[in-house]
Amino acid sequence: MNNADLLKELRIDHSQREDQHSGPSRWPWMVAGGALIVLLLAGAGWFLLGRQVLEVQAVAAISPTSHGSSGAVLQATGYVTARRRATVSAQITGTLTEVLIEEGDRVEKDQVLARLDDSGYKASLDAAKAQAAAAHALVTQLNVQLDQDLRDATRQEGLATRGLVSTQSAEQARTLANNFRAQLVSQQRQALAADAGVEVARVNFDYTVVHAPFSGVITTKDAQVGEIISPLSAGGGFTRTGVGTIVDMNSLEIDVDVNEAYIGRVKPEMHAEAVLDAYPDWKIPAHVIAIVPSADRGKATVKVRVAMEQKDGRIVPDMGVRVSFLEEAPKAVAQGPQGVLVPATAITQRDGHSVVFALVGDTVQQRVVTPAAQSYGDLRLLPAAVQAGESVVLSPAAELKDGMRVKQAGKP
Repeated sequence: MNNADLLKELRIDHSQREDQHSGPSRWPWMVAGGALIVLLLAGAGWFLLGRQVLEVQAVAAISPTSHGSSGAVLQATGYVTARRRATVSAQITGTLTEVLIEEGDRVEKDQVLARLDDSGYKASLDAAKAQAAAAHALVTQLNVQLDQDLRDATRQEGLATRGLVSTQSAEQARTLANNFRAQLVSQQRQALAADAGVEVARVNFDYTVVHAPFSGVITTKDAQVGEIISPLSAGGGFTRTGVGTIVDMNSLEIDVDVNEAYIGRVKPEMHAEAVLDAYPDWKIPAHVIAIVPSADRGKATVKVRVAMEQKDGRIVPDMGVRVSFLEEAPKAVAQGPQGVLVPATAITQRDGHSVVFALVGDTVQQRVVTPAAQSYGDLRLLPAAVQAGESVVLSPAAELKDGMRVKQAGKP
């Protein structure tokens, strides 16, 4: 074979190339395109699932020693509240000239907290006093005139009986005396009205001094010297409605929200233990004051008022607190088993395993657990996987998955 024949063998046949492109070689491209679409759909589904936010209720896991041998039948979380709290304001509108309080100050009942500009009210009081004095002076004048008219009438009547003057003259003298008596009564009423006006002006003048309604601690200072204060907030956003807030620290108690499914376990005067989030090792003896006869439809809870039997300066309003409701008065706590206690409703099943969902920031983390055989009321002991203080989801929904974003009920 010569060189010309070899070149013919190497030449490309265009008809064969077109047949190859129109034949089975297109299928690999179609399969690859379909796979890409499936991957895109799966990625979109994963993205939407990751963006989904569920609202959940959570509770903190506790150590068995916190539960102890005191027979806790239920636990709930809440906040320290004050039964006596007041935003102190003036009963009149005026400009502040003195503010005598700062945050943290202890004040006594009727202590002066602030003063308003009293120049206008003092002028009104002085004017009212002058009017009252004039009214009483006129009463004195009418009294003197009435005495004279009565003597004249008596004299005329004596002369008339002896025929020295006419009966008509005697009657006119008596009528004049009676007229002055009526004027005197009217003026006495006006003098009383003037006295009442003085009292009103004095009360308004006294309102320029703001007093503490009860003994307590100042928690907020809401106004400064030179600002206008008004109980009705007249004048728009530049008018303050109060000087400050005072709290009676002896009235502190705890408000907790108890799931309505367990409210039957709570009784008035029931013993309890309170643990502040700020001081987790400090157990405060407490007892139930009352069960508020109203339920929260949105959270399915009932409010319970709990009294703390120990008062301490460390306890301040709005502190977070965990309350354990006890079957009996708390006793000395023995060393408990290792692990943490969580409500039984926090444990659910996933793929044949017992799991809990722990809150980590705004997401949940699924953890496989092996609950111990012993139980503590409605609580279960988890020897591992969860640490004391970690929050776990109550009654996890079927759609709750590992890594899903969540929002705690009742929190913004």
